[in-house]
Amino acid sequence: MTSFLSQLNYDPDTIYPESDGNPMTESDPTRDYLIYGVEALNTYFKDRPDVYVSGNLFVYYQQGVPDAVVSPDVFVIFGVEKKKRRTYKAWEEGDKLPSFVLEITSKTTRGNDEQDKPQKYQRMGVSEYFQYDPTGDYLRPPLKGSRLVEGRYEPIPSTTLPDGSIVFYSQTLALDLRLKDGELRFYDPRTDIKLMTPAETEQARQEAEQARQEAEQARQEAEQALQGAISRLAEMGLSVEQIAIALNLSIAQVQETLNH
Repeated sequence: MTSFLSQLNYDPDTIYPESDGNPMTESDPTRDYLIYGVEALNTYFKDRPDVYVSGNLFVYYQQGVPDAVVSPDVFVIFGVEKKKRRTYKAWEEGDKLPSFVLEITSKTTRGNDEQDKPQKYQRMGVSEYFQYDPTGDYLRPPLKGSRLVEGRYEPIPSTTLPDGSIVFYSQTLALDLRLKDGELRFYDPRTDIKLMTPAETEQARQEAEQARQEAEQARQEAEQALQGAISRLAEMGLSVEQIAIALNLSIAQVQETLNH
């Protein structure tokens, strides 16, 4: 690996651009899943200071060669500091390179995603390379994965769950990539819990809080209705025992309500 990454003779003034100068023209599905992949994996590895998750960032893998660059849609690198970077230069990071790559692919990027990128990722030693076609332009099914075995990529087998979800297991991440109704999500197979973005987590928290408030309001309303029923029956002259029988309550419950 070191011989591939290192250059003995290089110009220290070599410029490594932060972009190719072209505006990012991602489709809505590409952008949405790129953001989901980066944010969900960042959240999953938030307690690992030695795991760097990013996407659509220039990764330079050979010092002195600005053309030796890739820009995966989503990638994970183990063994480097978790921090913000404008570009990633492998020789400044202990020659660490992505172990996991996910490309959000389509017909327009098919050539690169099927031919050029796999060859580069294979030479770079990327352990797992996944492709996801959110619009179903050409991949059937829209998700596939490859694992590096003795220097060459081999297809990762999939399984199908009873609900029809297609599952690929990532050994690198120890996570499932699940495809249901064409939608890709990461799952923790140990808990069967879906990985969510911070926005999705906040939305789930708000929905849970709203449900709790609604349940509390319903409880209060039911309690008020019960108190009203007990009071009305008492005003009608029923005894505590008769009220308890009529409302299927204990005598103690009826007595406590009347005492208040």
